[in-house]
Amino acid sequence: MSKKALLAVSLAVLIPVISYLIVKRASDGAIAMPHRLYYDSIAVKMKDGKKIDDTIWHKVANITLTNQLGQTVSLDSLKGKLIIADFFFTHCPNICPTLTHNLKQLQDALKNKDLNKSMDPSFIQILSFTVDPKRDSATVLKAYADKFGVNPDLWWMLTGPKEKIYDFALKELKMGIADGEGADSNFIHTQKIVLLDKEHVVRGYYDGLDSTALSKLANDIVFIMLEKDHNSKSELSGLKPLLPFFIIVLLGITAAVIYFSRTSKV
Repeated sequence: MSKKALLAVSLAVLIPVISYLIVKRASDGAIAMPHRLYYDSIAVKMKDGKKIDDTIWHKVANITLTNQLGQTVSLDSLKGKLIIADFFFTHCPNICPTLTHNLKQLQDALKNKDLNKSMDPSFIQILSFTVDPKRDSATVLKAYADKFGVNPDLWWMLTGPKEKIYDFALKELKMGIADGEGADSNFIHTQKIVLLDKEHVVRGYYDGLDSTALSKLANDIVFIMLEKDHNSKSELSGLKPLLPFFIIVLLGITAAVIYFSRTSKV
């Protein structure tokens, strides 16, 4: 093979290699975001004259309950906030105290700016729903919250009608699915923590008694807080200003390949 032909082949091989390196460089900083877990429907919309599927993700419905201060509060008042939710009852002898203690550590980390500069506590709310509201009145919840050092600005312990709480847990937060074998509709007792994003879409379940799972929860909170809006530019959008340059280089390489291929035959 002549030198010109060898050069032509080399250039032809370099084109996909260079393209791969460019794309890889642009995507090196990409983060594996926690997925949205449930969708309500698939809508069809038009974009650039083409029909595309648009997933309508399941947004948790509003619920109005009473917190440990006796205040009537609602999920709708927390729009734009990440939600960390769990279920407990104050006379639980085993998993609930540990679960509450672990959430207390998360609360303290959120308030400590020196420990955690990547999470803004004003955009996060912890919600603990009692599964035994008959015994867990606001007064009982307040005593329990004070025992564990709960900050009511950041963390609400909630009570209300049992049917409302259980419907919310099973139908909106999908706790029956989270617990694998399903949750007892008569008495929910789970160690799962649920994470909702700013749009109150379920993004993950975490074992509240497992340190590894709790570390993942903390990481996922940071990722979602940094998450771009659906309408924001993609990670590769920064390459657009260089696109004309790449096209010119590609055309030049192609022309060179054709030229050397022809001259090598002469």
